[in-house]
Amino acid sequence: MFKRILIANRGEIACRVIKTARRMGIATVAVYSDADRDALHAQMADEAVHIGPPAAAQSYLDIEKILEACRKTGAEAVHPGYGFLSEREAFADALKNAGIVFIGPNPGAIAAMGDKIESKKAAAKAKVSTVPGHLGVIEDERQALKIAEEIGFPVMIKASAGGGGKGMRIAHSAAEVTEGFTRARSEAKSSFGDDRVFIEKFITDPRHIEIQVLGDKHGNVIHLGERECSIQRRNQKVIEEAPSPLLDPATRAKMGAQAVALAKAVNYDSAGTVEFVVGQDKSFYFLEMNTRLQVEHPVTELITGIDLVEQMIRVAASEKLSIKQDDVKLNGWAVESRIYAEDPYRNFLPSVGRLIRYQPPEEEKRDGITVRNDTGVYEGGEISIHYDPMIAKLVTHAPTREQAIDAQSSALDAFYVDGLQHNIPFLAALMAHPRWRAGKLSTGFIAEEFPRGFHGHDLSEADARVMAAVAAAIDFVAGERKRQIAGQLTGRFVTRERDRCVFLETIAGSTIAAPTEHPLSVARERGDIVARFGGDKTLALKSDWKPGERIWRGRVGDDDIAVQVRPLPNAFDLTWRGMRVRVHVYTESEAAAARLMPIKIAADSGKRLLCPMPGLVVSIAVSEGQEVKAGETLAVVEAMKMENVLRAEFDGVIKVVRAKPGETLAVDAVILEFA
Repeated sequence: MFKRILIANRGEIACRVIKTARRMGIATVAVYSDADRDALHAQMADEAVHIGPPAAAQSYLDIEKILEACRKTGAEAVHPGYGFLSEREAFADALKNAGIVFIGPNPGAIAAMGDKIESKKAAAKAKVSTVPGHLGVIEDERQALKIAEEIGFPVMIKASAGGGGKGMRIAHSAAEVTEGFTRARSEAKSSFGDDRVFIEKFITDPRHIEIQVLGDKHGNVIHLGERECSIQRRNQKVIEEAPSPLLDPATRAKMGAQAVALAKAVNYDSAGTVEFVVGQDKSFYFLEMNTRLQVEHPVTELITGIDLVEQMIRVAASEKLSIKQDDVKLNGWAVESRIYAEDPYRNFLPSVGRLIRYQPPEEEKRDGITVRNDTGVYEGGEISIHYDPMIAKLVTHAPTREQAIDAQSSALDAFYVDGLQHNIPFLAALMAHPRWRAGKLSTGFIAEEFPRGFHGHDLSEADARVMAAVAAAIDFVAGERKRQIAGQLTGRFVTRERDRCVFLETIAGSTIAAPTEHPLSVARERGDIVARFGGDKTLALKSDWKPGERIWRGRVGDDDIAVQVRPLPNAFDLTWRGMRVRVHVYTESEAAAARLMPIKIAADSGKRLLCPMPGLVVSIAVSEGQEVKAGETLAVVEAMKMENVLRAEFDGVIKVVRAKPGETLAVDAVILEFA
């Protein structure tokens, strides 16, 4: 077995590999760029080597710098994680030539499967069901359009060397083919150093289901069941689960057999994933094979009990698989949410900055429920513009799907992040969505259920009562603390009821709704706090919460809940199940005065195009004095390796252009102004 390995990656996956290596008694070496000098993975490893500036092409994608780090530290093997060099045949070859073991598949398998075009040819040869499409490299927009028209719309334009949603566009018309081809090539070039793209038929209302395979260097290959990854945004997975709520044992066996046959056909010898597009009728077609560890591998680990990173390391050390196909049992259900630094209220645009507060839920195994959090950040650290905006992967496992979803919902409620925008409110809203809970999924789920974007989870009357009751309980306990400090309250708590009026203002991004009023009385009875609303509506609350704690945990009625608490001047902010409210708890006289206060109206930003996220201006498509129509492209801004097309929201004339291509802009910086 290896004594020292190097992880040629960063963030949560580097930390994940370090944990398993440490458990196996293997020393680890991390590499880091200037932007990651203080990153968690560099701190966790036994040794860390600086490899260059923030740009990935000059650091994490520089093969020679990785080789030099191996030579410098005596690393015997390299784990590539995912992304970066993980599917680069040249990297595996370079390591082999240097006498260093690549903890991944052999270069031949990478060549056959890592290239999306070649993998489809190999799949067809192995008699695996494939999607209709053009498997050759496409040279220009004209050829792309001709091919798309022959296949029939809609089509998918995909980077040959791509992954993670980068270099991928869906086109429903000739115009979308032209623009999508250009954007896909550009993203593919910047993300993978390879601008080749291909086109295939886009299956309507599809589901994305993948099979985890595992092979060794002795010809043994098994599969570990499936993962469903249909909840996607911009072709990037958001929520994954294992197993799939669609598949039956017979379909699972057929898909698994095809995945194993394909892996054997290319002598696959590591962990890999065979991805399928699946119809609602359970028909399935080969999509691609990822010759690496997948982001969503934890859900498979939790339902099988198999550490995939450990298996990769053992296989790379030429050990035979100790697991046979009959040994693989799928136990329970696992759900994973990808927590990103992005603003769900502004079309999920990337958000960067410092994590002023970072308090994830506690990792634990209790009462048949497992909570796992794979992360590469820490409180006080920064999310950089240079890399993927992932903060963490939150995973829950339980005996049933419903229990796993409920556990995920509770864990998201307890995930406290401040300092930048994040998608936890959106994920929490998804966990409560009836269609998601029913397992009626497709890759179009988010676009279909949130056609106008995410604007927050609706606050029902019952939800409002819970929020108001928790707010009153927090105010009540804070009042008790103040009276204790002042010497007005000693010994046992006073049980006298206090009349209050709770004002709730729903917050969705920068939008704050007009307040709703919730009169109630609150008192302490036998240690609990009881909130009484009008009529017979009463909620009993049991909690050990103390002023200053960020999470209010307790029982409200019959439910155990976690509510995030953020103090504000003369108020506080509560977040629960993706719903966020600003709360004032008033006496009746204070409420009467508050009703007389005018409601603030947000100022109009004017006729300006603002940069929606920190990013690099790739291009400006208009000039001063030019007339534009609604929907026309104005500029393209790149952030975290994704290109974002900014379009005109109305007809107008460009008055002045303030930004230039190549310029790095802050969020809300003015790009141009309209006359």
